[in-house]
Amino acid sequence: MAEKNLTAKDILQKEFSKAVRGYNSAEVDEYLDSIIRDYDSYQKDVAYLKNENERLIAKVDELSKQLAIAKKTVPTTPGNGVTNFDILKRLSNLEKHVFGSKIENTDNTIDYSKKTKF
Repeated sequence: MAEKNLTAKDILQKEFSKAVRGYNSAEVDEYLDSIIRDYDSYQKDVAYLKNENERLIAKVDELSKQLAIAKKTVPTTPGNGVTNFDILKRLSNLEKHVFGSKIENTDNTIDYSKKTKF
């Protein structure tokens, strides 16, 4: 950003030399007064925006640190390609491996052909 060489005080105290066919000094003074008002307003805006920019940069840094910490503490989840069917299939394979022939020899089916009275 380019630095400003003029201040409001510089503009206010500027003196112009008198000439025979020069400018009307009252008009020049009136115009310079309006410039000073605008210049002061711009300086306040620039100061406010600098402070706001620093505050937002600090906030971004803080949130970035929080995100980095959160990423470290979040447990990893299975990939997006894992479905309930895949999980059930793995569970079935695990049961077969752990219980082996016990599962294959037991008959867990229900015979609905036999009529029972309640």
